[in-house]
Amino acid sequence: MKSDIEIQKNVMEELKWQPFLRSAEIGVAVKNGIVTLSGIVDSYAKKLEAEAAAKKVAGVKAIAEDLQVGLSPAYRRTDTEIAEAVLNALRWQSAVAQDHIKIKVEDGCVKLDGEVEWAYQKAIAGSAITHLTGVKQVYNLIKVKPLATAVDIESQISAAFQRNASFDAAKISAAVTEGHVTLRGMVRSLSEKEDAGNVAWKAPGVVSVKNELTVEEPEFAF
Repeated sequence: MKSDIEIQKNVMEELKWQPFLRSAEIGVAVKNGIVTLSGIVDSYAKKLEAEAAAKKVAGVKAIAEDLQVGLSPAYRRTDTEIAEAVLNALRWQSAVAQDHIKIKVEDGCVKLDGEVEWAYQKAIAGSAITHLTGVKQVYNLIKVKPLATAVDIESQISAAFQRNASFDAAKISAAVTEGHVTLRGMVRSLSEKEDAGNVAWKAPGVVSVKNELTVEEPEFAF
């Protein structure tokens, strides 16, 4: 089992490995395998990148993120300018029916609302705006309208897990109730846990995913 000091060192090295980030801006603290990231970064995308990098490290059980987005004057935009940029970004996403999505911007924080037919459409809408200049936070409140039965969703998620080489599908189960998916089982890292959740989100008719997968300690993985 990795000690907190070893995990902290590995997370810091992983942050340095990301060319998009300035690791000196990010503080890393670890207690009982729970990593806390703190500091100030100049974009919301960097905040997400730092969290994704920490999740890749073996032994990390959870992320407690305290990173703040502090924009320099050169990158600040009015809420009106940000709203226009969000609209333009969504127009470029052919998979997303932009006219079904409502946008609200307040102090650089973007709220998306509305309804789509597929969970991946919700995900695309959110990811399309994370790199926009001036965005401090994204609240993706878009709802997914379920179109498939629970049996259909479970079958499609199971098949997708079998095709995926990044985790052991035999150790993961998916239960579906009215479009709400609950994942249970074991994975080898927090990154694998997130990958499994992302796979489940892509199934048609999925409304939400509750990821209860447990991260194994590396030496007990089999």
